[in-house]
Amino acid sequence: MKRILITGGAGFIGSAVVRHIINATTDSVVVVDKLTYAGNLESLALVADNARYAFEQVDICDRMALDRVFAEYQPDKVMHLAAESHVDRSIDGPAAFIETNVLGTYTLLEAARHYWQPLSAKKKPGFRFHHISTDEVYGDLLGTDGLFTETTPYSPSSPYSASKASSDHLVRAWLRTYGLPTLVTNCSNNYGPYHFPEKLIPLVILNAVAGKSLPVYGDGAQVRDWLYVEDHARALYQVVTSGVVGETYNIGGHNQRKNSEVVYSICDLLEELAPNKPQGVANYRDLITYVKDRPGHDMHYAIDAGKIERELGWRPQETFESGIRKTVSWYLHHESWWRRVQDGSYSGERLGLSD
Repeated sequence: MKRILITGGAGFIGSAVVRHIINATTDSVVVVDKLTYAGNLESLALVADNARYAFEQVDICDRMALDRVFAEYQPDKVMHLAAESHVDRSIDGPAAFIETNVLGTYTLLEAARHYWQPLSAKKKPGFRFHHISTDEVYGDLLGTDGLFTETTPYSPSSPYSASKASSDHLVRAWLRTYGLPTLVTNCSNNYGPYHFPEKLIPLVILNAVAGKSLPVYGDGAQVRDWLYVEDHARALYQVVTSGVVGETYNIGGHNQRKNSEVVYSICDLLEELAPNKPQGVANYRDLITYVKDRPGHDMHYAIDAGKIERELGWRPQETFESGIRKTVSWYLHHESWWRRVQDGSYSGERLGLSD
C-alpha cells in the first residue's frame, strides 16, 4: 500500500481521483486543499470516513505547512492538481492564477524536493511528483484538423493557460536540475459529476432546469475534446503508478464536439430526462443565447492520446454520448449537492469578464 498526497483533492478532478483511489485500490490518500470557492468537501463525503483517507486544509503557497504535511504523512507519491482553473476569471483577475499556479507549484516542488532528497535507499526510488496540467498550454490548433501531441510547442493564449505552461516548465526543470522524479500530464476538457457550475456543461444543465438563459460564446463553433472525469481519474492513477519519470502523457477522450453541439445534446437529454419544464419554456433549446466571445478564445483543442494507450494501456471507457447522459442524470438526481454550492458564493453566472 502506497500513500499518495493529492493537492487540490477537494476540487472537481482531484475529488474524482481520490474517490477512485479509495474505491478501486488499496492505497491511501492525503488531500491537501485550501478550500477556495471551487473546493468542496461534500465531493469527498462518500470516502471521508475511510481509514485510508486524510485531509489537510493547506495553501500550497505556505511552505511551512507543506513541510509539516510531508514530515507527518511521509507520502510515497505526489499528485499536484491544485490550481486556479477558469479562463474567464484569469482574464478578469490574473494575479491569483500567477500566485497559485506558478508560485504555488514552485513552493510545492521545493517542499517535495527537500522531503525527497534524504529519503532512504528503499523509499527514494519509488517517489514520484506527478503534475496535472491542461491541453490549453498548446494554444489553438490551426484549422479543423490535427491533434496536440506531447511534442506540440507551447503557445498559451490566456493568463490561465500561460500560468499552467509556466508550472509545466518548472516541474520539468526540477527534474533536470535537481533530479526530482517528475511526470507531467496534459488533459482535454473534463466533465462529469461534482463539476463546479461555472463551467459550460454543469452551467447549461442547471440553468436549463431553472429556466434561465444558456450562454454560448460567439457562434458556438469552438471545438473541444471532452473527457469524462472518471476516465481521467483512472488515467492519472495509471501515470503516477506506472508512468516513466521525465515523460509527458496527453490524456483525451477522443470526443471532439463544437460547444454548440454540446449544448444541443444537453437540451435534448433534458427533453427526455426532465420533461416537466420550467414555466414558460416550450423547448430547452429555446433558452440558448449567443453572447459576445471572450478575448483570445481558442477555436480548437484536440488531444492525441495514443502514447498513454500504447505505453500504459489506458483508454477511455465513456463515449461522449454515454458520459453526457450520466452527467445530466447525476445533476438531476443530486440537487442537494448543487443547491448547497449555489447557496454559497456562486449564483449561476459565467464567472469573470466583469465588463
